[in-house]
Amino acid sequence: MTTAPADSAGTLTPEYGDKVIAVETAGSEPIPDAERHGSPRQLLWTWASPNIEFATVYIGVIPVLFFGLSFWQATAAIVLGTALGAVTQGVLSLDGPRFGVPQMVVGRLSFGHRGNILPSAANGLVAGVGWFAVNSVSAAFALNTLTGLRPLPSLLLVVVAEILIGFIGHNFVHTFEKYAFPALAVIFLLAGLSTFDHADLGGGGAGGGIGGFLLAFSAAWGYAAGWNPYAADYSRYLPRTADRFRTVLHPAVGLFVSVSLVAVVGAASATIAAPPDATPTAAFTGHLPGWLGDLVLIAIILGAVSANALNVYSGAISLTALGLDLPSWLSRGVLVVVSGAAGTAAAWASLSDAGAAYEAFLLVIAYWAAPWLGVVLTERWLRGRTVSDQELSARLSDRSFTNRPGIAALLAGVAVSVPLFSNQEKYVGYVPAHWPSFGDITPLVGFVVAAGVYAALRGRARATVSP
Repeated sequence: MTTAPADSAGTLTPEYGDKVIAVETAGSEPIPDAERHGSPRQLLWTWASPNIEFATVYIGVIPVLFFGLSFWQATAAIVLGTALGAVTQGVLSLDGPRFGVPQMVVGRLSFGHRGNILPSAANGLVAGVGWFAVNSVSAAFALNTLTGLRPLPSLLLVVVAEILIGFIGHNFVHTFEKYAFPALAVIFLLAGLSTFDHADLGGGGAGGGIGGFLLAFSAAWGYAAGWNPYAADYSRYLPRTADRFRTVLHPAVGLFVSVSLVAVVGAASATIAAPPDATPTAAFTGHLPGWLGDLVLIAIILGAVSANALNVYSGAISLTALGLDLPSWLSRGVLVVVSGAAGTAAAWASLSDAGAAYEAFLLVIAYWAAPWLGVVLTERWLRGRTVSDQELSARLSDRSFTNRPGIAALLAGVAVSVPLFSNQEKYVGYVPAHWPSFGDITPLVGFVVAAGVYAALRGRARATVSP
């Protein structure tokens, strides 16, 4: 599958427009000007709704239950990590109206056409399988608690809805998030008020120290920045003339407010004693009045569907961005179904130990996303305004375009940060093994190393176009 320049007519059927109940036919090709529609405001709820859900709650639970932080220490780490991830979400959203292509296609400017295959494949795996599994499990537990239906049938019911929304495509995803937002916001607001009424906010931590703080920061940043590789996927239909400030502001605010507030509620809930045999969702709702607990369970299901509509959609879009000559029948919609099936299998496998699996997954996301972000942001800074949009658009579709410093920097960031600083249950790097107080600063190190290496290599040799 090739990608046409951003100012071409592309291959999208002109009749798609702003229709909601119509299957999107576009893959990774540029959206022509005639098909551009919408306003930056829609990015507010598109990035808020997917984060008003249980996976976000657990970002606050983890620092208190597992990292030994007090409520206030956890809150500080959550707010700081989320803020950093939200700012870059807004900045990268500018690529959508500028080029009209998904975020992973824009990555070709940083990694070259072939080099971009690695991050695109990684994002397809993380979004369409990893995140899809995580959110589907939380929704399945909520449905199980609400109805008594066994976990596996609950899981299957949830994934069918998630795959259907992603299959229909871009306009339907935006519309679903718009109408899910008020219901999710009201229910979680009520749950938050009740949680704070029962919580012990002044309770001391279990000695997490700076190490626990860095772990919590990395988890929050990893969660927020984990959306960064999707940013332009949902802004690429905006007109080229869309207001730049609002295109940055709305996704950044939607992401920051939803993640930070819901995660802080999760941190407060972790200070409330729960039965030892309770599922994660039952533990969160156990202190709530019966009627509110049931509403929260419904919201957890709705929030998981909201998040996974984006995950399975962007996972499929990332696969189309590989630039491979895929058969014509293997369209974006079919890839949504394939990704959803793989994510369902992963969710099924993790039903028995969802909490531990999610803790590890949150940190591992940032292990690759942080170096990727370091390269992408450095490329944007070095490029500045020295290259025209027409030339950049031509590079996106030029199969011979290479940028070897990008993939070298990405791999260097991972190779240095993970062996030295990883602090996982399965593997502890050299630094935390000898100095536990460092916690897990793998994402920070990966970001800095990748950005530094890319800046140094890029200064020696400009990206070249192979003959």
